[in-house]
Amino acid sequence: MEPDDPIMQGPGERRVAEAAERIVAEGRPRLHRTWTSLVATSLLGGIDVGVGVMTLLYVRHETGSELLAGLAFSVGLIALLLGHSELFTEGFLVPVATVIAGAATWTQLARLWTTVLAMNLIGGWVFTWLVMRAYPGLHPTAAAAGAHFVDGGYTLGTFCLAVLGGGVITLMTRMHHGTESMTGKIIASVATAFVLAGLGLWHSVLDSLVAFAGLHTGRTPYGYVDWLGWLGWAVLGNVVGGLLLTTALRLVRSAPMLTNAAAPAARAGHPEA
Repeated sequence: MEPDDPIMQGPGERRVAEAAERIVAEGRPRLHRTWTSLVATSLLGGIDVGVGVMTLLYVRHETGSELLAGLAFSVGLIALLLGHSELFTEGFLVPVATVIAGAATWTQLARLWTTVLAMNLIGGWVFTWLVMRAYPGLHPTAAAAGAHFVDGGYTLGTFCLAVLGGGVITLMTRMHHGTESMTGKIIASVATAFVLAGLGLWHSVLDSLVAFAGLHTGRTPYGYVDWLGWLGWAVLGNVVGGLLLTTALRLVRSAPMLTNAAAPAARAGHPEA
């Protein structure tokens, strides 16, 4: 983009344009990954979140504090950031913007979402099984924490918790792309973990792993069928929050930049262009 381009002259517009370029530059290879790469990064995403769940349950068990436990969960989001793994709810802003920019297709977006969600859950299920075998003292805490979500009910209140959860995690993605500072990105991850887990917002993957930890104890009042119904409710709320509460509004502001941002990203992927 040229400095004298009209869309670059408003206050803050240059930073928005630069963020749009970073989003498309990152989103295009994510949506064009091979199956092997996509499955591997998604499994790692489930394991990274599992590390956060392990610390969350341990701190909650030792302190009884929801807020400290939420802060401890930041380990999982920092691992996602630094390990470049894939989390389902991080697939809203960047991939959707990439499709809107014309650098990928809706079919590729659907493949990303379904694969990442499934692999996040599988990786998290295995990791939480290991955690429950390694820390039997956490069983009562895990069972109670899982029941809090799965038995939470299908109400307007719980749906709003899921909407807020999707919006907050997508806001984290936007903050990551709003700066090139790694320190700033880590602060955004810590703050998001505190809000997401500390305030008890509903997140389809995070809370599924908490539910899995409870199920691995064999002491829960809920089963896998109950969890599956809860998952559908949480995913719906997360998608509404991630797409409408955060992504759509960001796209409205970034729309003029996305088309221009797609061109250099496409040339980077196809040097012959």
